[in-house]
Amino acid sequence: MAEKFLMPKLSPTMEEGQISRWLKNEGEKFDANETLAEVDTDKATMEMTALSGGTLLKIIKGAGETAALGEPIAITGKEGEDISALLAEIGSGEKPKGEQPKAEEKPEDNGSEPGESSPPARGGVAAASADGVVGVATGSPDKEEQPKAQPATAAEGAPSNGGSANGRMIVSPIAARMAAENGIDLKTVQGSGPGGRIIKRDIEAAMSRPSAVSGEQKKAEYKTIEVQGASSYHEENISKMRSVIAHRLTEATQTIPMFYLTVEIEMDNVLALRKQMNAVVGEEHKVSVNDIIVKAAAMSLIKHPWVNASFQDKTIKFYEDADIGVAVAIEDGLITPVIRGANKKGIAQISAEIKEMAGRAREKKLQPEEYTGATFSISNLGMFGIEQFTAIINPPEAAIVAIGGARETAVVRDGQVTVKNIMKVTMSCDHRVVDGATGAKFLQTLTQMLENPAMMLL
Repeated sequence: MAEKFLMPKLSPTMEEGQISRWLKNEGEKFDANETLAEVDTDKATMEMTALSGGTLLKIIKGAGETAALGEPIAITGKEGEDISALLAEIGSGEKPKGEQPKAEEKPEDNGSEPGESSPPARGGVAAASADGVVGVATGSPDKEEQPKAQPATAAEGAPSNGGSANGRMIVSPIAARMAAENGIDLKTVQGSGPGGRIIKRDIEAAMSRPSAVSGEQKKAEYKTIEVQGASSYHEENISKMRSVIAHRLTEATQTIPMFYLTVEIEMDNVLALRKQMNAVVGEEHKVSVNDIIVKAAAMSLIKHPWVNASFQDKTIKFYEDADIGVAVAIEDGLITPVIRGANKKGIAQISAEIKEMAGRAREKKLQPEEYTGATFSISNLGMFGIEQFTAIINPPEAAIVAIGGARETAVVRDGQVTVKNIMKVTMSCDHRVVDGATGAKFLQTLTQMLENPAMMLL
């Protein structure tokens, strides 16, 4: 029997998904456990896998389109079935009785609150789970060249070179990036996608063509450049990760009463400790300054439980271990792999876990339980030459520290001017949980542990 294929919940924080690409075309059959489509969620690209066989009768949401949880994205069933009634139902926005998805499996505890269980998708598709029924996509396939082109939108009913009547350039994100990297003028490219959309293969074709501009013409171009009118532009669909980042951080700044505390920490002893450790371990196991900071922060949190806590409206939740979220920059935004129980782990183990998880984060291979449920976060931009900055708290955590770079600075010690490696640390605090004195005492402990690393052994 034909039925609607609904958008499943593929991560704990997911509210909607963006179709990355369909791996099956309309009319194609699929078997049980076969991947039908890839969906961009807030933090990763997930695979939707069929639980039973059937035929993909109709694609409702094409590549690049977004659907809310439980919204129809396709119709599946047996080959040749009449789906006119379902199409009419979808078009009218009606929802038949008893269609609310029911949870068939209890999700693993990944730090989410009760009531956040993920409803499995209808139409024979599995929701994300740790047992591998639905896994993270193992690569970054081309998200635009579909075997079956989707209908062009009104904006895409445009000239074949990717332009439209209102001056917009209809360009896929991949094509735009390739053109920018290779110095290709998009106005000279003939679009072969739906509605004249410029896609990857058009840029590749343009790259393979020899330039028709002579050397004399190029010289003339450099001599006189006349610019008329406003700059042309192109638009790209916002990624699900960027959308969730925008929503959560806006919510955090509007709902959390934040205040900031900054300290300067002498890092000479940490730098010496790192040098000693790296002289002993192999090249692949070298530790970073950030690894030592994670350990020091974890030990400090255990001594200051009010910082290792979260506001729960009517209660305050105190955590027994320090699960540290380490901010990692990836192509689409920011993700925070979580080092569980960092207070119980050695620096070398913390270093190995950060390297391994950061690598998988950049490939979008982290499972939801690996980047949710931190009790405290660290954002380090020191390696980019940033001296000081403030970070926004990731709810429901009560605090986050922003780490700047250690710089040689002239300081006065015992009446003498000396040079020390000084690092500025700014702590953002949720005033509903952390008072000024509480945050200051935590930073005092963190300073002591970094200036005297042996204290981490006490």
